Amino acid sequence: MTTYDDRASLTDLTATVERVRSSVEGVIEGKPEVVRLSLTVLLAEGHLLIEDVPGVGKTMLAKALARSIDCSVRRIQFTPDLLPSDITGVSIWDQQRRDFEFKPGAIFAQIVIGDEINRASPKTQSALLESMEERQVTIDGQTYELPSPFMVVATQNPVEMEGTYPLPEAQRDRFMARVSIGYPSADAELQMLDIHGAVNPLDDLQPVAHAHEIVKLIDAVRTVHVADPVRRYAVDLVAATRTHPDLRLGASPRATLHLLRAAKASAALSGREYALPDDVQALAVAVLAHRLLPTAQAQLNRRTSEQVVQEILQRTPVPAAPHQQAGFTMGRGTPAYGQQPPRRL
Repeated sequence: MTTYDDRASLTDLTATVERVRSSVEGVIEGKPEVVRLSLTVLLAEGHLLIEDVPGVGKTMLAKALARSIDCSVRRIQFTPDLLPSDITGVSIWDQQRRDFEFKPGAIFAQIVIGDEINRASPKTQSALLESMEERQVTIDGQTYELPSPFMVVATQNPVEMEGTYPLPEAQRDRFMARVSIGYPSADAELQMLDIHGAVNPLDDLQPVAHAHEIVKLIDAVRTVHVADPVRRYAVDLVAATRTHPDLRLGASPRATLHLLRAAKASAALSGREYALPDDVQALAVAVLAHRLLPTAQAQLNRRTSEQVVQEILQRTPVPAAPHQQAGFTMGRGTPAYGQQPPRRL
């Protein structure tokens, strides 16, 4: 049961999120929804895949998010000759100690930026699987824990296919959400010319939050309540992808879990201690679409996974907000959801 003290912890930490968001939006102009989704994934303990055409700011978004938090950051440029040991680390024989010494790889950081992840071979891409799911790395039978918070922000180019390797289904399924930045509006592009024309805004970007603050915020997000109708709604959406005639591969149970975690983080960003069906709806495309595989006929008809998810959202009944959820209040008898307007940051 969520208590009044839990609500206070969310309220106290909203200032941290606002600082990080303002910092990132100072670099990525005109894309507040993209920045919000990035923060949602961070607070939901997920990983983010940024997929878009060259030059729209994929790597800059990842760097801005990483530099806004005072934590360890490592950047990996994925290339065809990159080896799995370059990511995870390797044991080297120490002549003086007469023993093997483990040299950590680039994955041992709190925020890991994987630039153009699809340029490395599937063998190298698979080096991320254990770390992304279990937050640990196993080398020579020895398991090493990764720091907290831990987030992988990967970028890839969907149109330049020469020398690239498509991400395996298991790899895509470990990314909580996929986001496309898109081209900026004319006004945002003019503002970008003023800001980026003389200096690089990343050079002056300073951390505005500490890693331990993010950890506290993640703990607060875990206390967000998800009522049974909202849980059932998320399960129905995911189940519909497994039977849709235009899909040969639907979303996994991990996708359901990621959708609920993201909905809880979205509710916290809106100042609520309870998730709404609206939170699930708003995140369904970002969380589910990249995991789905259209059939050959759907591809011939130019049906995208995003269009299929939108169709499922229109067909799946949305649960009505109850007047009161039995056994759950947010302190002083506040209804579980649907009665109190959200306090947005």
